[in-house]
Amino acid sequence: MIVVEKLCKSFDGNNILTDISTQFEKGKTNLIIGQSGSGKTVLLKCILGLYGIDSGNIFFENRSLQKMDSKERSILRQEMGMVFQGSALFDSMTVEENIMFPMRMLTQKSPDEMLSRANEVINRVNLVNSNRKLPSEISGGMQKRVAIARAVVMNPKYLFCDEPNSGLDPKTSTLIDNLIQEITKEYQITTVINTHDMNSVIEIGEKVLFLEDGRKGWEGSNREVFKTENESVGNFIYSSDLFKKVRKVYLEEN
Repeated sequence: MIVVEKLCKSFDGNNILTDISTQFEKGKTNLIIGQSGSGKTVLLKCILGLYGIDSGNIFFENRSLQKMDSKERSILRQEMGMVFQGSALFDSMTVEENIMFPMRMLTQKSPDEMLSRANEVINRVNLVNSNRKLPSEISGGMQKRVAIARAVVMNPKYLFCDEPNSGLDPKTSTLIDNLIQEITKEYQITTVINTHDMNSVIEIGEKVLFLEDGRKGWEGSNREVFKTENESVGNFIYSSDLFKKVRKVYLEEN
C-alpha cells in the first residue's frame, strides 16, 4: 500500500498540488485521472521520488519516503516497476535483452538465472517466440507487453504506469488493461496508473482518484463513478455520448 498525506508541491511559487491525501491499495489497479494540467504527472513523479515535495508525506508500507536515506531509497527503487508512456524500449536490444536489462543492472544473477526469469515473464505476457526480435519488428501492443514484462521482471511491490494505452487501438488497449490488472492481482502488486483513457476507468478502475486544479476532486471505484453527483467528475468521464449511454444503462440495471 502507498499512502499520501497532505501532499503539497509547487514550482517557482505556483501551487501544482495542494493538500492531496489518498491511498493506493495493494492488489488493486489504482487510477489517477483528470484534465491536462490537473497535476497527475507531478503527483506520479512525487510518489516515484523524482520530485521533492514542499510538505506532507508519502508512505510505502509505513516507510516514509521523506525520511529515507540514500541507501533506503535505493532499496525502494528496486521494489518499483515502471511502464512508460512510449514503452521506452532500447531499439538496439532484442525483446529478451530489454527484459533482462534491469536484472543486469541491479542484481548478481547468473546469465542462466536471468534468462530463465526473462522467459517466465515473456510467457506470462504472451510473447512466446519473440525473444530475438527487435522492438521495430513487433507491433505497438507487443512493445507495450515487453515494457510490462520488463517492469515486473524484478518482482516489484509497486508498479507505476504512465498512459500505458497511449497510441494503441481500442482492442489492444483493453488487452493491455486486462494484462495489467491480471498481473496486479496475481502478484499482489500496488499498481498506480496515470491515464486519460476512460475505457480504463470503466474496465479496471478499482480505485479512481480524480484531480482538479491540483486538488483531490473525487475518489471512488469504477462502479461508484457511475453514481457520483460530482459535476466535475461527470463532465470529465461522460464527455462522450457513448459513456453517457453506458452510465444510463448501468443506472437502469442497478
